[in-house]
Amino acid sequence: MTTFHPRPHASGRVALDGHLPVDQRLGQVYRSCAGLVGVFLVAFGILGLTDRIGFFATGGNTTLGLSTNGALSVLSLMAGCILLAAAVRGGNAASTVNMALGIAFLLAGFASLFALDSRFNVLNLRMQKALFRFEVGLLLMTGGMYGRVSGGLPHDNPYWRNRHENR
Repeated sequence: MTTFHPRPHASGRVALDGHLPVDQRLGQVYRSCAGLVGVFLVAFGILGLTDRIGFFATGGNTTLGLSTNGALSVLSLMAGCILLAAAVRGGNAASTVNMALGIAFLLAGFASLFALDSRFNVLNLRMQKALFRFEVGLLLMTGGMYGRVSGGLPHDNPYWRNRHENR
């Protein structure tokens, strides 16, 4: 089993994913997944904010067919910007961001289910929004793990080689 030893970046910062191998072909998958979801979330956030919906309004306000309010629009805009930054950065950073935000979206989907029809529903959540969060979470996780996590990776895959080079 290998241990995690972060390597310093050329600028003196520590790169958290510096121990991972780089595969340019897989980087395109990570980048496009982050970019597509990021563009949608930014558009959703901007359209939600331009509708001038109250920040914590819980009426029947929708944007792009999904329930929203000002707070949810801001959160969507922030998540979309993070994904777009990861798409620009590309490589393992995009993969890691995809996986982290994918898990966050799945957890937010479960939280949405618990908040439905309760006084804790301050983000104007509806069932379609909870399902949307599950779908986006699974898409991001799949896009982030593609070619990186599997029991059947080919031996020329850089992640397989990285795991088995010391054996």
